[in-house]
Amino acid sequence: MMQEMRREERELKNPLAIRAIMEEARVCRIGLADSGMPYVVPMNFGLGEGCLYLHCAAEGRKLDIIRRNDRVCFEMDLFREVILGRSACGCSCRYESVIGFGRAAILEDPGEKKSALDRIMEHYGQQAPSVYQPDIFARTTVVRITIEGLTAKRRE
Repeated sequence: MMQEMRREERELKNPLAIRAIMEEARVCRIGLADSGMPYVVPMNFGLGEGCLYLHCAAEGRKLDIIRRNDRVCFEMDLFREVILGRSACGCSCRYESVIGFGRAAILEDPGEKKSALDRIMEHYGQQAPSVYQPDIFARTTVVRITIEGLTAKRRE
């Protein structure tokens, strides 16, 4: 369920423009609900078709939460410039941001995990290896977020 954007003139609707922001972003913050309390964690990520891939250690709070509640929110942004104002509350900034909603799944299949790790490495400019070290899949957890909705905005 997506809400209308308050500042309509800043909303981006072009899927290519939204994808470009996601490709340039370097951090994806995921929001989880832990027994009614919000929990947000910054993550490295890679882009798939209609999904995001994240990697982490084999155990931890975010995985415990995802196992109980697979609903997630995520945010990425590109902070471009501070625009100083003439008075104390007259400042602004140039930015682009994406907020998305979806469902998280912990990947078990080694082929899926390899493909996801390839996307993550490529996102950060590293060519993915053709073969990973044998123990990497045992000690790395990969999470796929299937995107169910996106909003994006730009302040120029």
